[in-house]
Amino acid sequence: MSDSELQDSFISHLVELRNRLLRAILAVVIVFLGLFHWANHLYSLLARPLLRALPKGGQLIATEVTAPFFVPLKVTMMAAFLIALPYVLYQIWAFIAPGLYAHEKKLGIPLIIASVILFFCGMSFAYFLVFPIVFGFITGVAPAGVAVMTDISKYLDFVLTMFLAFGITFEVPVVVVLLVKAGLVSVAKLREVRPYVIVGAFIVGAIFTPPDVVSQTMLALPLWLLYEGGIIVASLVSRTVPIEDDYRPLTDAEMASELDKSEHPPGN
Repeated sequence: MSDSELQDSFISHLVELRNRLLRAILAVVIVFLGLFHWANHLYSLLARPLLRALPKGGQLIATEVTAPFFVPLKVTMMAAFLIALPYVLYQIWAFIAPGLYAHEKKLGIPLIIASVILFFCGMSFAYFLVFPIVFGFITGVAPAGVAVMTDISKYLDFVLTMFLAFGITFEVPVVVVLLVKAGLVSVAKLREVRPYVIVGAFIVGAIFTPPDVVSQTMLALPLWLLYEGGIIVASLVSRTVPIEDDYRPLTDAEMASELDKSEHPPGN
């Protein structure tokens, strides 16, 4: 391939990448515009776990002038991105798929689908199970005479951090499968380092959750169980006999026979 052909190919790939990115961004913008009218309702839905845990008369507050407008806007943008995420991932997949082998494509689609589902499961786990316990603990330990009123911007930052922590945590099975399929680690090695993973899970739980044992355990326990699930899935998908196992070096007699055939071909 000449230099001009290489340059044309590179430019065509850049053009395709630009078009894919524009389609993904446009999808997020369209969903955002459709949700904009319900921005305040979306924030109220996001704040519901804390509002339910607050004592009677408790409420959220806005300490910045623009916060009542921009915070619901950020929540709406986040919701729009999550709704459009399958289409965004499809655009990414459509760009990289032509350069993959058939077996990589066969494995890639299930992993992408599983990644999206697991991330949403992690966010749902945080919202429906972790938040009520965490906020109940926080409001329960407040000293007498202290009114718990959280700033809406700080609450959004906390929620996003928790969503990311639990969403990424639920991606552990996908990471484990990818590591095994890439040959970077074996299933036996994953089982061997299990004690270190358990300790690391509780360390991660202590870093990303409030300082109470319950919420730390609610992050560490799923992380460990999902790691075990990843080991099971990886052991199932890796139960194929490697091509290298079919190779057997020739014996001396077979080597001599092959040399004899090459020196004295049939018919001569």
